[in-house]
Amino acid sequence: MAKKLTTKRILKIIGGIIIFFTLPTLLLFGFMYLKYNEDLPEGEQGPQADQLAVKMLQALNEAAYLNTDYLEWTFIGKHHYKWYKSDNTCEVSWDDFTVILDLEQNANSKVFVAKQEYNGIEKQDYINKALGYFNNDSFWLVAPYKVFDKGVERRLVQTEDKEDALLVTYTTGGSTPGDSYLWHLEDSGKPKSFQMWVNILPIDGLEASWNQWTITESGAQLPEFHEFLFMDMDMGTVKGLKL
Repeated sequence: MAKKLTTKRILKIIGGIIIFFTLPTLLLFGFMYLKYNEDLPEGEQGPQADQLAVKMLQALNEAAYLNTDYLEWTFIGKHHYKWYKSDNTCEVSWDDFTVILDLEQNANSKVFVAKQEYNGIEKQDYINKALGYFNNDSFWLVAPYKVFDKGVERRLVQTEDKEDALLVTYTTGGSTPGDSYLWHLEDSGKPKSFQMWVNILPIDGLEASWNQWTITESGAQLPEFHEFLFMDMDMGTVKGLKL
């Protein structure tokens, strides 16, 4: 005869299922935390930090990037971008949604659902979502070129390997002000990776690669791909044009 499922037994079964699925996750997080977590390094602001930042920009041909009017890429196959940099607008597309972002006056942005313009009650929500996608996904494309943006602090850090690294902290702007990134550079000054101390990640100091570059038609050097932990972050076909 089958046993009757009492409330106590049902709760016990549910509790067992929760533990079954969450315990491995907690153990994995604990392992990763012990293996990767690092305190934010201390560095020194001043001319030497700025010189290292300039060296990085020169290695990437910053002048070509500044003269690039149009950028196009796809972030991990999900979010598609056509950034008219000289006009300060960007077309952001995902699923059935397209938002023409006005990056200077967000309220002037346009929203399309299934190719039909949308002006309903959720319009601002879609604009905000597109802006959040843009802030994150464009950073993975052009972060090296933002080290002298307004509100950015630069510090020279010497690593355990006695190499100079550039610590960049964004005190204002973007979606998550206060985030810090430690750029590891080749001898030429070209980035090869950065470590992250960011609000969105529960582990500090995680590292992502910046070593797969392409030279666009405009001459700007931009990444095609990043490796981050167990994830591959494909940037799609990256285009940079001077219109």
